[in-house]
Amino acid sequence: MTAQDPISLRAPCMHTLALSALWRLQGGDDQQDAPEAQWLRAQHESCGTDIQSAFAQWYTRPVVGDERLQALTRELSLNPIEVMAIALAVAVDTDTMVGRVLSWLQAPVGGARPTLGLVATIAGTLGIDHAFGSLLDGGARASGLLQLEGETRPLPEVGLQVPTPLVLALKGAGGQWPGIRFGPPTSPGFPESIRDAAIRQAQALRTGGRVLAIRSGHPREAQMAAALVAAQIGARAVFLEQDVPRGFGPWLWLWGAIPVICTELAPGEARRLPELPGYRGPLLIATGLDGSFEREGEPVLNWRVPLPKVNERVALWEAQTQDAALSTQLGKSHRHSAMCVDTLGRAARHQAQLENSPRLERRHISIAARSTAAAELGTLAELLPEFIADEALVVPPTLQAELQALKQRCLVRDGLADDLGPAARTRYRCGVKALLVGPSGTGKTLAVGWLATQLGLPLYRVDLASMTSKYIGETEKNLAQLFARAEHAEVVLLFDEADSLFGKRTDVKESNDRFANAQTNYLLQRVESFEGIAILTSNSRARFDSAFTRRLDAIIEFPAPRADERRTLWLAHLGPTHRLSTEELNRLAVLCELAGGHIRNAVLYAAALEQNRTPGYAALARGVAAEYLKLGRQVPAELNPAR
Repeated sequence: MTAQDPISLRAPCMHTLALSALWRLQGGDDQQDAPEAQWLRAQHESCGTDIQSAFAQWYTRPVVGDERLQALTRELSLNPIEVMAIALAVAVDTDTMVGRVLSWLQAPVGGARPTLGLVATIAGTLGIDHAFGSLLDGGARASGLLQLEGETRPLPEVGLQVPTPLVLALKGAGGQWPGIRFGPPTSPGFPESIRDAAIRQAQALRTGGRVLAIRSGHPREAQMAAALVAAQIGARAVFLEQDVPRGFGPWLWLWGAIPVICTELAPGEARRLPELPGYRGPLLIATGLDGSFEREGEPVLNWRVPLPKVNERVALWEAQTQDAALSTQLGKSHRHSAMCVDTLGRAARHQAQLENSPRLERRHISIAARSTAAAELGTLAELLPEFIADEALVVPPTLQAELQALKQRCLVRDGLADDLGPAARTRYRCGVKALLVGPSGTGKTLAVGWLATQLGLPLYRVDLASMTSKYIGETEKNLAQLFARAEHAEVVLLFDEADSLFGKRTDVKESNDRFANAQTNYLLQRVESFEGIAILTSNSRARFDSAFTRRLDAIIEFPAPRADERRTLWLAHLGPTHRLSTEELNRLAVLCELAGGHIRNAVLYAAALEQNRTPGYAALARGVAAEYLKLGRQVPAELNPAR
């Protein structure tokens, strides 16, 4: 409308359409004194427009406050009867008197909401036939914009309503669906390479496919990346973690938002995406690394959120630590995502504040990693909290050298093959997989703890009980989540007594054997593609499938300790203030053919007997005898445990 237009020519609003329609149904002369009739007459006299003129002006002139409904009318190709029904339904939720008037007009069968019969009657006064068909088969009902209330009633008594979020959205007053949230979550500040990739994905959505599955090992990172893609398109991301509500399509269109379906699938699981009537824009999926999606007639593109480049990781760490040397070390040694760097940086600063430390140090980040990874892995694995010092790991020099080589492989695994030949670069994965084998008590688990301490990474032991499920496919889903979260959080996974999980496949004699073999096959494949650090321990190498062992990066044997090594183990457990003579110490080392774990048990047994004092020889001899009894072996007679 221009400044020269007279006020009488101003186009009526949606509320005027509703009132003009109701004016056509006013009662006879005997009802003109009713309060509802008086109110309706006053409203009609103030606008002075009949229903035909109101519709003609509403369609041809822009109406302040009705721009959204006018645009949605064009988008959904709504007919006049649908617009009239929507106007009445919205007026009921925004004006108390409209509901009272409707109850008065529809008495005794109707209620406060407009019915199909009432709208059909209004349509009849305008010479429009087949009102029921126009409403039931039109775009308003198909999209969920207009919904039926009490569908089991006779058609004339069925009520019409517009969902509350749509009422508010049409009026420009907000309106959100329960359980649906606008994004993004807290953004970590994605580096340039990921932002460039998001721009390319947004361009592909504009020109080609309409559906994009954004994959990450952690759902929050996938959601943040989805918000980034939506921003590149110029829209807001709306996160949906439940069933799609009816009317969601028009609501998205009104908000100019892009839906993001948040879900995680099991390996091999396929899911058909929901339809969104009334919405023809892009659809994003924030999901894990497994499963697939399908939507009839539309391609589903896939984008795995990439890891920041080494120089970008260094820059992200420097923004958190303000320490160039530490940032370089962290960026080169650890494959953290942008979200992980942001999370660890905030948690590490909190730890430094607790200690009143003036600067952020490597140990603060290690402590933070243990606490933040616990939230990501949940009950899928057990956090082993101990830091293992160098002095606690007593192994032969050759074994120490092998462990140092494994540590070095873990430190340089990112980009290890970049400068090598094409045969080495082909199919190279950054994961490190090692098997530690040897008799019980020889220090395999301790060595894994030492390795995690050296790398500054949390150590998690996989809990077999929490992984397995009697339901088909659930075990694989649990394992998929474990590996994805561990890979994203940058932790060391320990599979203790791993032959129970990675053992040889068996002949299929019954259905359970087939499912067990399928789980083993999946586990072997997933460990091979795992881009984190996985360490397996076992008492015997022979129990593993040969197809798996040849794919390991290292197999390290832990032999039973010799006499001189056992002496060192006794000293490491007793401490420098022990009360043993050289002869007694040598006797224990030579006579007691025990591994480090058994020596530890014997020392703790003796310390308890001595009431927390440094144990003497007699108490230690009794502790050794207890260990021999557990092993089912004869106690050496020369030990004389009764002394």
